[in-house]
Formats: sequence, structure tokens, C-alpha cells
Amino acid sequence: MEKDSLSLTFEELYLRVLEEATGSEEFSFDEKQLSCLFYPNPHVPEWKLPEVMQEDGTTKEGKKLSKDVAGVLQELSAKKGRKAFALVAPAFQGQFGSDVTPGMLRMAFRHLGFDGFVEVALFADVLTLKEALEFDRNIHTKNDYLLTSCCCPMWLAMIKKLYAELIPHVPPSVSPMIAAGRTVKKLHPDALTVFVGPCVAKKAEAKEKDIAGAIDYVLTFQETQDIFELLQVNLAEEYDKVREYSSEAGRIYARTGGVSEAVKATLSRLHPNREITLEAQQADGVPNCKAMIDALVNGHTTANFFEGMGCFGGCSGGPKSILKKEIVRDNVNQYARASRFKTPLDNPYVLELLYRLGFTTLGDLLTDKEFFSRQF
Repeated sequence: MEKDSLSLTFEELYLRVLEEATGSEEFSFDEKQLSCLFYPNPHVPEWKLPEVMQEDGTTKEGKKLSKDVAGVLQELSAKKGRKAFALVAPAFQGQFGSDVTPGMLRMAFRHLGFDGFVEVALFADVLTLKEALEFDRNIHTKNDYLLTSCCCPMWLAMIKKLYAELIPHVPPSVSPMIAAGRTVKKLHPDALTVFVGPCVAKKAEAKEKDIAGAIDYVLTFQETQDIFELLQVNLAEEYDKVREYSSEAGRIYARTGGVSEAVKATLSRLHPNREITLEAQQADGVPNCKAMIDALVNGHTTANFFEGMGCFGGCSGGPKSILKKEIVRDNVNQYARASRFKTPLDNPYVLELLYRLGFTTLGDLLTDKEFFSRQF
């Protein structure tokens, strides 16, 4: 990427992309959409801990609760002014009922005692932009390539264990989960951060030495459903409080091919006349991921952007998803198409978030070594 481009501010870039795409010179921006992150209203748990859980971590009916469920309930019960955030993975659509909208789910988490409910797809937007910038910086010949996805700990663990020599081709990005947790901790330093998703491996990722501290607890969708049932929260009766701040690109991270499609679409907006375009190859399931990398190592592919997901179907097929992966995939695609924004470069809430975190130019994001980055 040229030096002049790196000095371009996000506002200048967004306005350029907006005008090229729509002919408009102003974004439509509603600051209330992200009040759940920037200015969350306090919510007191509508339940008492002794009424739902005994000291040994069991319910009154004798059911043993998972360590993380018990920990979250204890933290929420004792928070006393401490802000609590539910950070929900992009695969959440439809998990808690086909008629339960994101707005209804947001209100349900308030009953539990969470002050903020944030879709992690917003941070997938940020990482999509970062990976598009990494591609633009590093891919200049037909022999250059990148390995992604930053969102799958199984994929990254496989590369580090079996293909360590390829680590220089992995963009140094944290996952959207970690980016979300770090953002909340920066904006609200003493906040409780709870990630909610379909993946068991995220529990271990949250504890990895170089990124620990961003996420306090990881709950699977099944564990979250257990909490709703324990506290008798009827999601179907909740008010639908609509909030929209993530793009189609961020929302499709939840299924196979989503990351590469998101980065490719963003790169085409960022650099529409690029000579070497992004040519993606995807694999889901560890055996298929290994086969894809073996083909790369042996020179049997022409792709330059390799996306791997440890689970078949990607996060849509996560082991603790409540729904079948095909249903989740379809829900994800439908929700993605409903977004007002195609890519993070169309999304004014990404612009606002980056400014609040101290990122002003493209160069700031690309040269970041700490916040959205990690060293493998």
C-alpha cells in the first residue's frame, strides 16, 4: 500500500467509498445504535442467587451447572455497579427460537443483569478491514499468499503445531472475540465481559497467555439457554429493541467462506483497480484444512488467500450450537443480507468505534502491534 494511502484518515476513506458507491457525501449515522457499547444503562439482575443456585454450584433441583455458568451467575449477582457486557457471536441468529429477534435477545440479557449487549460482528468488521489492509500490503506477486481465519482457534492451533514454517503468512490479528473484549475493557476498564457462542475452543482461547484478560467468561449457546431456562426468561415475550451497527461482511463470519468473502469485498472497495486480486480457497473441518494446506505446500493451488475453519460449516457447525449447521448458515445469510451496510467501509459505526479507540488513519490500524494484533 502506498504511503499516501496509509496517511488517509478513515473519514476521508469512508467518504470516498460512500460517494463512489451511492453518490452521497454524508453518512446516515445514529449514535443511539451503539449506546449499548459506549453508554450502557445499568440493569440490576431480576433474580436472587440463593433462589437459583446453591453453594455447590447446583440448582435447587440438583442439576449441576457448568463452571462458567456458575461463575457468570455469581459475577452478575455481585456486580454492584460494575458494568457487564454480553458479547454475542455472529452465529446467534435463531439459536434461541426462530421468532426471537436480535432485539428481543438484547432485552432478555438485560433481565439476567447485563448492561450491554454487543454483536461481535461489529468487531469482525474491524478485523475484515485490517485483513484487507494486510493483503494489500503483502500480496504483490503470484507467489505471495495469506492464511486466515483469525476467528478460529482450531485452525490457528493446527498451523502452529503442524505448519509452523507458514506462520509468517498468518496476519497478526486477534479474533473478533478478543477485539470485542479489549474494546469493552478500554472503554469500561472494570467491566465484566462474557462471550456467547457455539464454540468450546473459545474457552481455551480466552485464556491464552498473550491475549488473556480480554474475556472473563465464555458461554456456549447451550449454556446460555440453560441460564434462560433456569431463570425462567421467556424470550418470545421480550420487546424487540432494534439496533443495527454491523455490516453484511461482519455477519457472514459465522459460516464457511464468510471471512474470505468479507475481505475480498472490502479489498475491492479499498483498492478497486488492484492488479492482483484476492483469490480465495476455503476448507472446513480439520481433515479438509490439512488437505488444503498440504496442497498449498506442494504447489497444487493458485489461490492467494486461504481460509480455514475447524468445524464443518464453520462457526455455524460449532459443537455447542443449538441448531443444525445448515439452518444456522441460512439464518446467517438472511441476517447478513438484511444489513444496511455491505462492508466495513460502508459502515459508519466502524469509523466511530475506531476513532474512539484512537485509530485515525489506515496506517494506524495497519501498524498497530497491540490492540487488534498479536504475535504468533
